[in-house]
Amino acid sequence: MRNQKIITPQVEDKDRQWGFLFLLALFLTFAGSALANVLVAPTVVFIDDKSRTGRMEVHNPGQLPREVTIHFSYGLPTSDSLGNVSVVLQDTGIVDPRSAMDWIKAFPKRLVIAPGATQVVRLVATPPANLKDGEYWARIVVRSQEGETSIPVASTNGAISTKLNMVMQTAIMLKYRKGAVTSQIELKEAHAVTTDTSLTVTVSLASTGSASYVGTLGIRVLDATKKELVQQRSDLAVYRELKRKVDIPIGKSSGKKPYQIEISISTDGRTDIMPADIIQGNKIQYSLSVE
Repeated sequence: MRNQKIITPQVEDKDRQWGFLFLLALFLTFAGSALANVLVAPTVVFIDDKSRTGRMEVHNPGQLPREVTIHFSYGLPTSDSLGNVSVVLQDTGIVDPRSAMDWIKAFPKRLVIAPGATQVVRLVATPPANLKDGEYWARIVVRSQEGETSIPVASTNGAISTKLNMVMQTAIMLKYRKGAVTSQIELKEAHAVTTDTSLTVTVSLASTGSASYVGTLGIRVLDATKKELVQQRSDLAVYRELKRKVDIPIGKSSGKKPYQIEISISTDGRTDIMPADIIQGNKIQYSLSVE
């Protein structure tokens, strides 16, 4: 089994207009900078059981042709005991029944994109006939091969004798939905710790619906007089269980302790996903205090 670990923020988006997506790709770290000189949009592809087809676009903004290959892996966001989130990609040995990796195909799966050009890649799902209702997942791995670059290697005559072939890749999420799907989140645990200049909030979450829970995590910090010190909101995607750590700077001139931490979790507030692709789920409001 070949595993690849990618440290990634949780970003999910979709749009059918390239102009909007191209601007998004420029600003989204996962889709833009991770794949040098090739932009991929959207960063999440949604396919349903009615059409069984989807599409993505690969754009080459560079001045040289790029050779691009498409293949599929599997990997969900997971977290360690400290709340650091990562994705480990697996190419073989997948036993998760929610994996769609084996029955998604890309057309074409190998292409050469001219400078300044955009290529559409079509995605076709051929799921098993007995597939149960729910959401299924795969990672679309896009690899871009740059031109050969010479690198110096020690030799008897001092000549350059080796070339380096640069290959960059990114992996975007594909979600296949069959039948009626639900989005439900459970807050299992939350705690906070402070230092002189920062506050760290850690939440343990579990998705209990038949689809991933995609929304936002909001944190509001009040001092003992109910004065708001800081407010922060970040995107959230939970597939099964996830521990999420949020570091919040509060400054040395913070208010009177103890602090009150107000946590809000909702499927509202996402501007990077089309409303039709968001499965409305439950909302959670939770508060705790910390010295």
